[in-house]
Amino acid sequence: MRNFLKLRRNKSFDYSPRHYKGEGNPYKIEHKLDKFRSTAHTQRGLKNKVSNAVEDLKNEGDKNLKIRFLVIVAVLILLFLYIIDFDLSIFLNP
Repeated sequence: MRNFLKLRRNKSFDYSPRHYKGEGNPYKIEHKLDKFRSTAHTQRGLKNKVSNAVEDLKNEGDKNLKIRFLVIVAVLILLFLYIIDFDLSIFLNP
């Protein structure tokens, strides 16, 4: 009679691919750019999140990012106002 307190273990197979000559595990799924991301493979916890945020603030990004973002937002707003047929002449003095 089996022991009811212990669960049955799954079978494990030690399979190695026949024609694989590379290094590492061929079945490991990892994105190509994970080694360049600061958020990939981070540990959990409030302290680690705060320290990661502080490190990200120290790294300067693209200096033209704010200007590019504002130009894109302005173009999208003007396009939206054109689509809804908003009259811009109310902002101009006659």
